[in-house]
Amino acid sequence: MLGIEELKERIELTRTTVECPVKGCSERVEIQHRNTREDEARFICPRHRIVITPSTFRYPNELDNLLWKEPSDRELLDRIKKVKRESRMAWDNSEDAVSWNVFRFLERNNLIEGCLESITGTSVKSAEVIYWSYSQREDTGWSLLDRVRREFGELEKRGSEPDIIISTDRVLLFIEAKMTSGNKPGHSNIASSAAYQTGAGNWFSKVFRSDYESVAKDKYELMRFWLLGTWIAEQQGLDFRLINLVLSKREKDIEATFKRHIREDQRNRFLRVTWETIHEYISKSSPTSDRDIMMRYFRNKTIGYRNGRLQRAFPSIS
Repeated sequence: MLGIEELKERIELTRTTVECPVKGCSERVEIQHRNTREDEARFICPRHRIVITPSTFRYPNELDNLLWKEPSDRELLDRIKKVKRESRMAWDNSEDAVSWNVFRFLERNNLIEGCLESITGTSVKSAEVIYWSYSQREDTGWSLLDRVRREFGELEKRGSEPDIIISTDRVLLFIEAKMTSGNKPGHSNIASSAAYQTGAGNWFSKVFRSDYESVAKDKYELMRFWLLGTWIAEQQGLDFRLINLVLSKREKDIEATFKRHIREDQRNRFLRVTWETIHEYISKSSPTSDRDIMMRYFRNKTIGYRNGRLQRAFPSIS
């Protein structure tokens, strides 16, 4: 896996070419434009076999970007892919790859429940980690998510897909993980959805202060997760936490922005949590070889280039 220690601090860009970001490599490839549909070999470094763009790169195999790839991990990934709609895990700046590396570490080392208690203040047991809607217990798409998608009229292939769902004995958590993309507003001409507004006995009006058009245009993705998550939790008699997992330097006002739309109480809450907070929890866990790998990952992780300059994912971690 390539990171700060292996990559150039700056890469040279011209109007037509970009140099390989790996230290000591002088290879150049053609600039890959967004609408390019030509032979991908033109954008691959012949020495390192990575697909290069001006802002990031893609490994030859997604496993090159993942920390946990023992037979049991690979088998789980294969099962997840039967449910997950798309995968960009091979890209250096992939949010999915970071989510897998961090949450699979917590799961492998029995740290999920302790981590959740540290960030929510609630002690939980019997945690199941559901990656991109795949339930390990059911060995298929999580049935409760499938049910609520139908309840609110979502199409099968376009239904809401939280990055991580964690179901416990007391709390249901939806985790929407962000690295570079941020919480983008909905499209300005987004059409009103009658099913979202009237589904499950007008559930929307029970959990939102704002009207549908206002919240959908402001934070459409978070709106869907709050709507679906609160309903599932209500059916299961659980508290609900919608967690927006972000970099410490980003989305600093997301709680104030989104909370003005929703009805919060002791049972249902929206939280901004940072990757750096999870790093701090991991750093205080019992020393293991896995933890050493995880700590190096946080220190060395990059999220691509901006104007030719390498971007550290976690600049506050050294």
